[in-house]
Amino acid sequence: MRPKIATTALALVVSASGLALTPTAATAAPTAPATAPSRALAAPAFNASGIYTIFQSRGGNPQVNVTQDGSGRLFGSAVFGSTVGTIETGLVDGFTISFNIGWSNGARGRYVGSLGADRRLSGTTFDLNNPSSQATWSTTRTF
Repeated sequence: MRPKIATTALALVVSASGLALTPTAATAAPTAPATAPSRALAAPAFNASGIYTIFQSRGGNPQVNVTQDGSGRLFGSAVFGSTVGTIETGLVDGFTISFNIGWSNGARGRYVGSLGADRRLSGTTFDLNNPSSQATWSTTRTF
């Protein structure tokens, strides 16, 4: 009698992390359906760390002191005159940036933007406590 040998079709996959053998679609184990759509974060395309001024179209140009970790999360502080703030949440995702600053006067600013071809950041901002109060913003510093 000849022993029966199980075979599995494999595909050679090349990725940024190297080579791997994976089962082909015909033989891959079934996967459970996703319960909620998920979006993978893009690797940060730039580092937003440093001290720089955010120029706002409606005036009031805060200076921020930002630190970015390896996964793109942002931490830091801000100052505008005698008002101080803390970056409550923040993230660089690919070429986009978003962060919230909680100010000592109770205001909470939301900043969303992207890195332009000129290597400067720009976007829109609004007060989370008063969303109709909106402005555009940009930096003169390059990243």
